Amino acid sequence: MGMSVTISVATEQDTEQIFKLQYLCFQSEAALYGNYRIDPLVQSLESVRQEVAADCVFVARLGEEVVGSVRGRVTEDGSASIGKLCVHPRLQGHGIGARLLRAAETALVEERGAKKFRLFTGHRSEGNLRLYRRVGYQTVGTSEGTDGVPMIILEKPAEAYVATA
Repeated sequence: MGMSVTISVATEQDTEQIFKLQYLCFQSEAALYGNYRIDPLVQSLESVRQEVAADCVFVARLGEEVVGSVRGRVTEDGSASIGKLCVHPRLQGHGIGARLLRAAETALVEERGAKKFRLFTGHRSEGNLRLYRRVGYQTVGTSEGTDGVPMIILEKPAEAYVATA
């Protein structure tokens, strides 16, 4: 009998698994840009621990294993910044990323009063862009990440999360 992937709020006990998963998942992004100093690969375990404690963090679990994660926080202008969405490479393409995104969007609106969602992804990250556009995000600009990677900025109004949930 197979196990189902479940989505839940991350706990402090998940921090180390999130940290290791993030490192694994963002290797392909680093290779895509030829830059192994991208932010998710140089983030410290303590920094991840602080995000789990303060932000809206969800994990996808297969049994006891954390196989996906996403983080979000509401900024001063009411925008919810969503980031570091990752799914274990062996489980990508099965809708887990979209489920994590929906869980974060729901919590950010219902628990933290988000008015719109904003996320960033690398300009060459076609798989990420397809997912974000499929669930209603639209490109609103570009920027350069602190790691030097050109980024595409995508947004959608908070009301739209109901339509994609």
